[in-house]
Amino acid sequence: MAELRILGGAAQWAALLFVGMLMLSAVAVEAKMRIEQLAIVTADGHEVPIDAEIAIDPKEKAMGLMFRTELADHQGMLFPYDETKELSMWMHNTYIPLDMLFIRPDGVIHRIEIQAEPLSDRVINSEGPVSAVLELPGGAAARLGIKPGDRVRHRLFTAGKH
Repeated sequence: MAELRILGGAAQWAALLFVGMLMLSAVAVEAKMRIEQLAIVTADGHEVPIDAEIAIDPKEKAMGLMFRTELADHQGMLFPYDETKELSMWMHNTYIPLDMLFIRPDGVIHRIEIQAEPLSDRVINSEGPVSAVLELPGGAAARLGIKPGDRVRHRLFTAGKH
């Protein structure tokens, strides 16, 4: 019985160590991501500035906004892709609800997934070819007046790019 408790304690410590390493890797990925400002231009011409972390490499994209507990309305994460295609996202290990803006290569917002459910493994599709996803705090799109058809202004999006 004492051996079982020792193994149980060792397993608990191993689990705690593993979780700690995951958290440190999340902080390390977050710390090295660069932040760039973009603007969302609404149909009425209003510009909404967003400070977006840019998830470039596969490790940054895989981590995304996992383990975050807060995000302000004018903050987000941009996931750019080299090719235009159907994209899928999920909320695995993501603690806060998010709005996902699926963006075409010309910067036009194709679709918005509103208030994606935290910690869900449900696959969220772009429902058409896009080249990027911008994640904002859940409800931010409505609070900031952002709708499909609005345009994202950033160096990654150009009217002539296909």
